[in-house]
Amino acid sequence: MTPELQQILRDTSRSFYLTVRVLPASVRAQIGIAYLLARATDTIADTDLVPVNDRLAALEQLRMRILGKRAERCDFSRIAAAQSQSASPAERLLLERIEETLGQLAFFSGPDLVLIRAVLETITGGQALDLQRFGAATGESIRALKVDEELDDYTYRVAGCVGEFWTKLTRRHCFAERDLDDEQFLADGIRFGKGLQLVNILRDMPRDLRQGRCYFPETALSRVGLTPADLLAPKSWETFRPVYSLWLQRAYEHLEAGWRYTNTLPSGQYRLRLGCGLPILLGVGTLQKLRNANVLEPGQRVKVSRKEVRSLLWSLIWRMPFRPLWRRQFTSL
Repeated sequence: MTPELQQILRDTSRSFYLTVRVLPASVRAQIGIAYLLARATDTIADTDLVPVNDRLAALEQLRMRILGKRAERCDFSRIAAAQSQSASPAERLLLERIEETLGQLAFFSGPDLVLIRAVLETITGGQALDLQRFGAATGESIRALKVDEELDDYTYRVAGCVGEFWTKLTRRHCFAERDLDDEQFLADGIRFGKGLQLVNILRDMPRDLRQGRCYFPETALSRVGLTPADLLAPKSWETFRPVYSLWLQRAYEHLEAGWRYTNTLPSGQYRLRLGCGLPILLGVGTLQKLRNANVLEPGQRVKVSRKEVRSLLWSLIWRMPFRPLWRRQFTSL
């Protein structure tokens, strides 16, 4: 990955940039480029200043370029310009330099390229489905998922598939000869990704609701006598709390599977364990904060501080060689 793209990676996600930096060199570029392309598709999907149909068309153009089925260069200048209006200079630069990022795909081996293309095809499919569901939604006209299975499917499409990609890629490059229960290992990797996405959904709920998006299924809300519009009122919190707590617990259980994943990694894979352990424990820390908050408050923004991130990183590093100490870092809710 070029220094310029590394800078964009750092500016678009400082926490994931830290993760990439500690990964083994044999997988760092593949994961970094896959992330940048996924971030580009996410930026396109989330640019509300551009009509939904135009965003869907742009997503399809980028998907076809990633899959090698389109030769024409992508021009996202209109969408990039909208980022300056929403104070997202890093996302604007990423879209402006998308061809440079796409060009990096040529440097990867056939098997790695297949994995990168597969995960990005799944992600863009999930983003397109999300746009079709919520593209016309507003704060005055909230749309919600229908059933629990739709939320589970969504978390797989945009994040569980990343855990699958990560597992297959690192297994191939870092510990191909190690005897593992690959079925369980892969299942835990998928749950790892789904857990991180659920944390994002739980944390971002106030903002999503005011954009007309409700990821909590209507069937679950109706069981406690609520509609999606009711969630705009902070006074609905006590009624909504059981539904929210159920998904918070599910997120925790997914992260618990992710922690089991880190302990399945061979003992010598220090970089991979650190790269997996940091986001998992940050996710658990976020869930602990959310458990004690009224997430229906419009100004609510639960976030782990940079100081807490640094402290957690150093805690992981010094405990790395000591398996019992490492395992005990995963705390209960």
